[in-house]
Amino acid sequence: MFDVFKNRLEITGTLSTVTALRVGAGKSTDPTSSDVPVIKDALGHPLIPGSSFKGAMRSHLESFMRGIDLKLANDPSELVSPYWMNKIKNLKEKVDEDKSLTSKAKDIKLTEDLLKETDRVSLLFGSPWIAGKLQIQDLHVLPGIWFGQYQERDGVSIERDTETAADGRKYDFQVVPAGTQFSFRAIVENASDAELGLLMIGLTQFENEMIPLGGGTSRGLGVVKLELEGMIWVDPDNPQELLDYLQKLVAGQIREGYDKSTEIASLKNKWVLALVNELKAYIPVAAK
Repeated sequence: MFDVFKNRLEITGTLSTVTALRVGAGKSTDPTSSDVPVIKDALGHPLIPGSSFKGAMRSHLESFMRGIDLKLANDPSELVSPYWMNKIKNLKEKVDEDKSLTSKAKDIKLTEDLLKETDRVSLLFGSPWIAGKLQIQDLHVLPGIWFGQYQERDGVSIERDTETAADGRKYDFQVVPAGTQFSFRAIVENASDAELGLLMIGLTQFENEMIPLGGGTSRGLGVVKLELEGMIWVDPDNPQELLDYLQKLVAGQIREGYDKSTEIASLKNKWVLALVNELKAYIPVAAK
């Protein structure tokens, strides 16, 4: 999937906390700190791991795809089960046993076979046997707006049998207050229009405050809002265009000719339409 450069999309924006956010770093051993502090960078500023953002978006997209057809989104936890591992192992062994294929042809054939076994969501986000095309960088607090404004909240463990507070199980946890802004940057390479459409649906949910992040979401924590601000889209049709792109990249002029910030809405609609047209094949004729 990555042996030939086809396209590259870079999206930047700002993620703002609408309510307090708790992305916990695990239980603290420091007696002077919160029992459950938030994740911080080397400077002590809060950050949102890109994996947390990506995982939350993937989970919501999987639910949509399964609503259309279960085959469109496998459970990621099942992809490492003995069933799938043996299935992939058998595919590899079958290709290796084909003496009529050259080494390069075997690689191509194995890639084709693996792609056939990969569900729609995993083609974008990755699976144990296919590298993901989407990268979400860690989200750091915007410079100049963070002044150490952590908040402390109280929590307590509940006994399920008595439905009362468990003895000695009161704790406090740290949260990032509402109104905190984080930088957002996503990069996608060699994605099809339909895969980009799937990504746009996920990002749109964040734009509409539909995907919470972190812990405590059942009590109202983790509501966030994404604002997309910049989009660089590189889709060369020939080698000369690729050379031009590489020259501009090295010269620091990448936005010249590739900045599609004013076309975000139209490009999103184009890619989502491509996804919808592909998904129509999974809808029974009687339901169309």
